[in-house]
Amino acid sequence: MKYYLTTPIYYVNAAPHLGTAYCTFAADLIKKFKRMQGYDPVVLTTGSDEHGQNVERASQAIGITPDAYATTVANEFVSQWKKLGIEVDHFLRTSSPEHYEMVRELFERCNRNGAIYKGSYTGQYCFHDELYVTDAKPGDPCPDCGRLTETVTEENYFFRLSAFQDKLLELYENCPDFIKPDYRRNELISFVSGGLKDLSITRTSIKWGIPAPVEGHHVFYVWFDALTSYMTAVRGQDLWPADLHLIGKDILRFHAIYWPAFLMAAELPLPKQVFAHGWLLFQENKMSKSRGNVVRPAPIADVMGTDGLRYFLLREITFGQDGNFSYDALIDRYNADLANGLGNLASRTLTMIKQYRGGAIPASDGAQDIAETARRIVQQTVESFERFDFSRGLETVWTFISVIDKFIVERAPWKLAKDSEPLSQKLLDETLYTAAESLRIICGLLYPVMPQATAKIRTQLGIATPASGVQMADLHWGKLQPGDRIGDIAAVFPRLEMKPTIEKIQELEKIEKARQDALLGKKPAPETSAAPATAGGATISIDDFAKVDLRVALVLSAEAVKGADKLLHLKVDVGEGQPRTIVAGIAAAYKPEELVGRKVVIVANLQPRKLRGLESNGMIVAASLRDGKPVLAGFHEDVPVGARLK
Repeated sequence: MKYYLTTPIYYVNAAPHLGTAYCTFAADLIKKFKRMQGYDPVVLTTGSDEHGQNVERASQAIGITPDAYATTVANEFVSQWKKLGIEVDHFLRTSSPEHYEMVRELFERCNRNGAIYKGSYTGQYCFHDELYVTDAKPGDPCPDCGRLTETVTEENYFFRLSAFQDKLLELYENCPDFIKPDYRRNELISFVSGGLKDLSITRTSIKWGIPAPVEGHHVFYVWFDALTSYMTAVRGQDLWPADLHLIGKDILRFHAIYWPAFLMAAELPLPKQVFAHGWLLFQENKMSKSRGNVVRPAPIADVMGTDGLRYFLLREITFGQDGNFSYDALIDRYNADLANGLGNLASRTLTMIKQYRGGAIPASDGAQDIAETARRIVQQTVESFERFDFSRGLETVWTFISVIDKFIVERAPWKLAKDSEPLSQKLLDETLYTAAESLRIICGLLYPVMPQATAKIRTQLGIATPASGVQMADLHWGKLQPGDRIGDIAAVFPRLEMKPTIEKIQELEKIEKARQDALLGKKPAPETSAAPATAGGATISIDDFAKVDLRVALVLSAEAVKGADKLLHLKVDVGEGQPRTIVAGIAAAYKPEELVGRKVVIVANLQPRKLRGLESNGMIVAASLRDGKPVLAGFHEDVPVGARLK
């Protein structure tokens, strides 16, 4: 039975970073896991989304063609995924001739079925997100990225999205697994129930795109183009529909509303599931080129190995939710779970077999209570991975590692080895076999997450068959053969010292950033002489500080912002007669009910900004801890509402 999955077709406005690697690591895990379950073939598609105004502008800025620019970035993605050990079957470039043909065919099918008409559009458009912003006025920011929208007027071809509202709601109702996690499905149902507007699917103001088969100069709008790539990649291979589209939560609307509507109109099969994971946050914000908070995966992989990075991302973050990345947490998790946990178990088990049994797996059936525990652990881990709850699955495996560590301590094989009595020697054989067989099963469960490290441990256990050939059916007790000789013992996860490791990663990060910038034609920033600075950065004058109007405010109400994990919608009294509305990114640290009645500090003279469709008139002041958690500024004494901080 086949299994076909995809990552997003990544936009070429930026080189690969840790956020794109996170999604692609997860897809690689799922591919390996499904193969272990017996699916065949298991096929993974990723690729590069290469058309649009952004690419046209970026290429013009450095004096090359859009195709040359896109080729450079696409090659960088291919190179990075290969370096990170990700097994990609199809890398689809949307500029490929076969994709042009597929997009035109989809358009013609929709057109024949009456789903397309010619019209005109005047409104606000975000060129960064390639998104038409409804209900926006000139000068309004994009609700997704915060950049100013631009007013566009042009003749377009439209897709009758409004005609598919009921069909989409019926899809969500009849196929509850179509959108995961469930809370994302609920968000989409609410959005679609509010009504859908027809969608412009062509543009006339840009040249770099797939020409539409119509009169005049029309090129396809990015989403009609990009989404179709999932079919183009496997055309003629009997793999469509996709079993899984793995995406970030910010593009769920396009994949779970636009895409199934296009396919319904074309009378083509729908994908079976769309799973939207959360954002990878660094310095409290989504990792993105525009914010300048990008972390690149290659420097981390060079210092601690790809598997250490893969494990951290998939263990630390509950897949589907937002998660914070920090170098401190990365090194702490590596040392605690890998160096001291799995690595230590492998080292002590293999060393004892070499020392007490001459390097041969002892003859024993192993401890049957541990065998039963192993059976339950395999079942629970598989169930977690099937739900894409990777963090819970890995937690289960580490519970088993703790069980084996405790078992070894309680059996004390170093004492049994000194006792020549037959019973002690039999217990020693049983102990060593139990530890080794448990290690084999652990490596099998962890192979999709850490393919390189588990392959090394299997080799040290003396297992000749490649880790990539392991099936879930092989993870039953008793497969390790007595008498087989172990291999050479070497540390798989050497312990890392915090400060020098982070310094080395950051040093390589600078080099990697400079390399990617040069690749994209960006000129390095001119060096400037260092100015005197405080511990927090460059100094400012008292006049600069006086421009910031800091005020005491009382929180009157607080509620979560729909569709935003981090945001709270607050109404605060600043002593102005009417309360202000503020949207604050503090939901991960504070519950709404905890804030009502609390006095906080706000920046009162910030320009208003729209976030998720809500106007924010000010900003809450908070400290940022090393783990990214915000802590609100406050007062020990009673301070009147509206008082200014000086």
